[in-house]
Amino acid sequence: MDVSMMLEYGWVLIVLIGLEGILAADNAVVMAVMVKHLPEKQQKKALFYGLLGAFIFRFAALFLITFLVNVWQIQAIGAAYLIFLAAHHLIKKSGKDTEKDKKSLKNRKGSSFWMTVFKVEIADIAFAIDSMLAAVALAVTLKPTGWFHVGGIDGGQFIVMLLGGLIGVVIMRFAATSFVKLLAKYPTLETAAFLIVGWVGVKLSVFTLAHPNVSILDEHFPESLAWKMTFWVVLIGIAVGGYVISIKKSVQTKE
Repeated sequence: MDVSMMLEYGWVLIVLIGLEGILAADNAVVMAVMVKHLPEKQQKKALFYGLLGAFIFRFAALFLITFLVNVWQIQAIGAAYLIFLAAHHLIKKSGKDTEKDKKSLKNRKGSSFWMTVFKVEIADIAFAIDSMLAAVALAVTLKPTGWFHVGGIDGGQFIVMLLGGLIGVVIMRFAATSFVKLLAKYPTLETAAFLIVGWVGVKLSVFTLAHPNVSILDEHFPESLAWKMTFWVVLIGIAVGGYVISIKKSVQTKE
């Protein structure tokens, strides 16, 4: 591999790490809101299993990507699941909890650990496919090294995708813990977090609708500047707005 080729691979790896970091943050928000209702010790265990699942599913998706790229139904299920989570929380939040409901919720906290882990893993599958599809889109632009092949992917390209995925999981490890602490400090931020979860679900829906086998949206629409700008403006708006409102409510409560 000559110097110019090494620089090209290095640059794509840096871009991929940035992209994986963004996708990892999305995944981390979902994990944080899912485990928030558990006791602190169980939160840590659930996050551990969630991160382990994220690593396994990303690694599996890397080997199966040539097959998974055609299975748009998996992304559709992931999108529907995230949107459902957000809608369910908002509907529940709009109603008034009775004392009986609160006691029932308290009793369910200890017994819902494995169900919470299961839900986190379902979300991990959707994010793993999203992550690897993004990695493939970048890696295939690289000149093949000819070293070896893995599932029809050049060895050099495969290594770049693998490194990007592994670094994404490491970023997720710290991001998920930070989000859980933030939600504990500002409980009212939970609604904004669920709105972000729903918005990420919309993003996955856009990818699904633009899939060549679905073709409801133009195949290149998810990559367009207009969509990317819309997605990030809305996402940042939800995050900043939710954080400002949470701080105000926190100050009001202390007063």
